Amino acid sequence: MIKPPQTAKKPTERVQHGDVYIDDYEWLRDKDDPAVLAHLHEENAYTNARTDHLGLLREQIFEEIKGRTRETDLSVPTREGDWWYYTRTVEGRQYGIHCRAPIADADDWEPPTLDEETQRAGLPGEQILLDDNLEAEGHDFYSLGSFDVSADGTRLLWAVDTEGDERYTIRIRSLIDDGIVFPDEIPDTSSGALFDQSGEFVFYTTVDDAWRPDTVWRHPAGTAPALDGADSGDVTVFHEPDERYWIGVGLTRSRRYLVIEAGSNITSEAWLLRSDDPTGQFTVVWPREEGVEYDIDHVVVGDSDRLLIVHNRDAVNFELVSVAADDPNGPRRVLLPHDPQVRLEGVDAFRDFVAIEYRRDGSTRVAVARVPEKLGDGDDTPHELHFDEELFTVGVGGNPEWTQPTLRLGYGSFVTPSTVYDYDVRSGELRLRKQQAVLGEFDPALFEQRREWATAKDGTRVPISLVYRRDLVTPGEAAPLVLYGYGSYEASMDPSFGIPRLSLLDRGIVFAIAHVRGGGELGRLWYEHGKKLHKKNTFTDFVDSARHLIDTGWTTPDRLAAQGGSAGGLLMGAVANLAPKYFSGILAEVPFVDPLTSILDPSLPLTVIEWDEWGDPLHDPEVYAYMKSYSPLENVHETHYPRILAVTSLNDTRVLYVEPAKWVARLREVGADALLKIEMAAGHGGVSGRYSAWRERAFAYAWLIDAVGAHPTGE
Repeated sequence: MIKPPQTAKKPTERVQHGDVYIDDYEWLRDKDDPAVLAHLHEENAYTNARTDHLGLLREQIFEEIKGRTRETDLSVPTREGDWWYYTRTVEGRQYGIHCRAPIADADDWEPPTLDEETQRAGLPGEQILLDDNLEAEGHDFYSLGSFDVSADGTRLLWAVDTEGDERYTIRIRSLIDDGIVFPDEIPDTSSGALFDQSGEFVFYTTVDDAWRPDTVWRHPAGTAPALDGADSGDVTVFHEPDERYWIGVGLTRSRRYLVIEAGSNITSEAWLLRSDDPTGQFTVVWPREEGVEYDIDHVVVGDSDRLLIVHNRDAVNFELVSVAADDPNGPRRVLLPHDPQVRLEGVDAFRDFVAIEYRRDGSTRVAVARVPEKLGDGDDTPHELHFDEELFTVGVGGNPEWTQPTLRLGYGSFVTPSTVYDYDVRSGELRLRKQQAVLGEFDPALFEQRREWATAKDGTRVPISLVYRRDLVTPGEAAPLVLYGYGSYEASMDPSFGIPRLSLLDRGIVFAIAHVRGGGELGRLWYEHGKKLHKKNTFTDFVDSARHLIDTGWTTPDRLAAQGGSAGGLLMGAVANLAPKYFSGILAEVPFVDPLTSILDPSLPLTVIEWDEWGDPLHDPEVYAYMKSYSPLENVHETHYPRILAVTSLNDTRVLYVEPAKWVARLREVGADALLKIEMAAGHGGVSGRYSAWRERAFAYAWLIDAVGAHPTGE
């Protein structure tokens, strides 16, 4: 019998609001301590030994993913300026290659045909802008952040993270003078840097000690920065002192305005600056008002610059208004009034039309409206695009050009591979540009997707989306099942296609998503009823979803595994304590399982901004007591837990590795079969590189297949 590592107990006392908590494993937080690193390596060795019998299955799944994926491929080109931009992948290479090719003429809006030769060699006249494979050489981790080309097409800005800690170094190179790299090298930035319209300046953001993007800078392009030095040409444009707010900077699609946005989880504020005056002063659109969120875009109606604003002031599901750009606090024209049945999520404005994204009945929707010749013309009634499937996901894709006549859309479902469409606004034609290739024997007709509804204890109906192979699963006859959940930040887990998931479905496993409260699937109130002092609804909704699937014959407790990551990992830890009897296994990826310790410490990354999501336990005794009552780590107890696999990364700055490390140690105290797998060179998103990511997914899926008792070969 292989014995797990022995985790030393070094008690630390936490006293808050009169409550005393003894944490035996807080010492694991110091990743610079050789003893901590040694312990983490021991955990990996133990996990490898315990899962060694799954090695063949892992290799099979990896080969299945690889064999179904077109490794040499090319994205649908997107026009910007005088170029078609796209990314290529090449068989055997981990990362993408970013390229462009010239358009034929000014009226060339038809993307080049992606035949076999094009997908292999690229478009005629191709220029390679950045080869991520070359940039990644010598690094165990590589992530591309900002990527922008100047408006005149002569310079490239890119930013790279080689640690996984989401701090990026910006660089600039020429695209016309043999790729000369300029002296610009700006470290420790967050993602989202860009050129101004003139190309003379770069706007970027840096982070504070808690890794919160808090400052916008203006940098003279082509110069060496010295952020803290007297000779620096970099200028602080904006600083946000409130620790609840993150900031970012961007450019409207019209390229007429630079925009700075600040946002907490519940409040936002935006500032504008005419792009032809990049050294001028930004002016606020609407002053921040606690609990009011808004997003802006720019449109021209006749001779008038207008702002389209999606906001939730006295409109819980948001409404769309139009205001004058030079007087945003003046008269408002309501374009789409609040609808309690429709969650308005955003608008994308173009010269001739506006795209509107929203969700109704738990599904995403897109509508398009023409921009009228003048205010009040009445030609701006939105037209919704319709799709045949019951369950699907549709959204506005990359559409950088202000004058383009078509709208690029991304579409998919559990059974329809990721699809790219162009919608011709004038003709109403929906043109298929590309559908994700699935190589080998893949027949979409073999797969079935459907919606179930569980009833929570308070009577709320909770949607569940399922997919399975109709020739391997018969509804009403128990099958192995993986139930996924998230339920935080109003993030919606919409049905989408995934090649790796086929390795589960082909083995007779049902895959399901419980759309629990705390997500955004059913509107803003669905989110509100699953946060702060209503957070436990997220956990009980998931348990009730599992119970429904068992009671209706889809599965049995010995064949049901749960899966979730990050805030969904908190969900996993909570349901492990609440209802261990319903699950045969729980996969918790980068799990937020020690929330109270983290949210009590304002010096940690993300803590203060998180108070709008979870509440403020540091200053509010009620919030403290409520979080303590559901904290996975602090509520581990004597029971028969399902087997548990926790996966984390050493350099994760969103959910620190110490949380699952402590949780696994505590679980073992009560006899739980818990494994910890820690990536030593990765961040919150896991390992980098597609082949490495496939191997990590194969590891997790092999463990899930074993946990639900499915046949490893699918026979």
